[in-house]
Amino acid sequence: MNTKIYKQVLLHTDHLMAAAQAEDQVTFDQHYLALKQLCEEHDNTDKDHPVQWETLADFTDNLPVAITIYEQALVKAEAINDKDFRSSISYSIAALKVELGDKDGAIESLEKAKISCNKISDKELKAEIHDLLEELKQSV
Repeated sequence: MNTKIYKQVLLHTDHLMAAAQAEDQVTFDQHYLALKQLCEEHDNTDKDHPVQWETLADFTDNLPVAITIYEQALVKAEAINDKDFRSSISYSIAALKVELGDKDGAIESLEKAKISCNKISDKELKAEIHDLLEELKQSV
C-alpha cells in the first residue's frame, strides 16, 4: 500500500476515534467524509487498497451500509490475494450479519474467512472465526 495514503488513513482513524470518544459528531462526520473521499478518489486505481475501505466500514454506523463497504473491501482484498485482509473482512461481515439476524449469511462469510485464514499468522483471528462459526452452526 502507498505509504502516504496509509498515513492518511491512520490519521483519519486517530481523529475518528478521538471524536467518537469525545462524542463530537461534527468532527467525526468531517473525518468520516474525508476518509470516504480518499477511498473514492483511489477507487480502482493503483493506489486502491482494502485497508482504506475496511477502515471506512469500521466507522460506518449503518450496519447494512457497513456490510456493503466491507464487501467492496473484500473484492479489493481478493484482487490482490491478501489472505489477512480477506479473513478479517469476511469475519467483520459475518459479525454484522449476526447482529442483523442473518445467521445463514454470517455462516457463509465465516466459511470464506475460514478458508482464507488457513495461511495467516493471526492465531487470535483464526480462533474467533472458528468459534463464531461453530457457535452459529450449532444454533441452526
